[in-house]
Amino acid sequence: MYQQQLNDKIQYLQSLLQDFAIENWHIVPSLSEHYRMRAEFRIWHEGERISYAMFQAGQKAGRHSLIELTQFPVAAKSINDLMPILLAEISGSPILRERWYQCEFLATLSGEMLLTLIYHKKLGEEWEVAARELQEKLSVKIIGRSRGQKIVLKEDFVTEKLNVAGQDFVYRQIEGGFSQPNAKICEQMLAWAQDCAADLGGDLLELYCGNGNFTLPLSTQFNRVLATEVSKTSVAAALWNIQANGRDNIRIARLSAEELTAVFSGSREFQRLKEQGIDLQSYDFSTIFIDPPRAGVDAETLKLVAQFDNVIYVSCNPLTLRENLDILSETHTVERAALFDQFPFTHHIESGVLLKKRA
Repeated sequence: MYQQQLNDKIQYLQSLLQDFAIENWHIVPSLSEHYRMRAEFRIWHEGERISYAMFQAGQKAGRHSLIELTQFPVAAKSINDLMPILLAEISGSPILRERWYQCEFLATLSGEMLLTLIYHKKLGEEWEVAARELQEKLSVKIIGRSRGQKIVLKEDFVTEKLNVAGQDFVYRQIEGGFSQPNAKICEQMLAWAQDCAADLGGDLLELYCGNGNFTLPLSTQFNRVLATEVSKTSVAAALWNIQANGRDNIRIARLSAEELTAVFSGSREFQRLKEQGIDLQSYDFSTIFIDPPRAGVDAETLKLVAQFDNVIYVSCNPLTLRENLDILSETHTVERAALFDQFPFTHHIESGVLLKKRA
């Protein structure tokens, strides 16, 4: 069953990109279970009994659409191991059980676990005392949330460790922030991008860097890296990750892709760059890395991308990737392509291409 859905994705993506005569395809299958590092469940109350719950798609949440869960094979084994233990502990604590609405798990390959317990009530001192006891007993990190409340009992992040082609990188992943949910596939994506960058030399420009997920391993292949990200939360996480991994050849500019394009074109200047001591003229860019949102790369930014000799493009939407390649193929050829099955048993496809400027 899994292999068939993967084959369908491969056929679809290769057919979609057939006009680019790609010969070098790299296919990365996922584990068929226990691959997802994040999971969230509603909590169903029936008298004194509580359970994890999902509801049938397209139907209003209620008894008629209820799917009670004891295990969730999609989620990491550590999440499945903790699910019954957590439920039993909270079931035995009236203060923790009362009006408990939702539970979110954030697991890691490093062994850390963050739980967010969401309530339909104000959380007071009594709840905090009970939650701290639970946190200690389960050796996890707990956050309590209610309307207008966020109570962080220890930390609101986990520290993940990913191995990329034999080298470990650590990442701070913040509660509510974006991180790749399939950690093992993420490691393979990072290794593929790093391999694409081997021997390209010079400096790297990265757009949409997030928490520095790709930035760290890519930095091992270039003299210097300038990465851009507009989210303050993501920039803060990226800066921590850079320092924690000792990657002193990376600079982060808090600019959107559109703003950086304006700087390159000379139509605007940003005081933020001057304040950070970032001089674009001092870089010798050979390569640009982009991992854009589902909407793809806008027209003006594509003009900037087309100026680079090498383009490494990771996409979460094959349709916008195809649209962008229609434009970039006027100046570049697609040398390599990859499919990463980040989300098994869904229609979602994560892919990547390496482009080189035509002679």
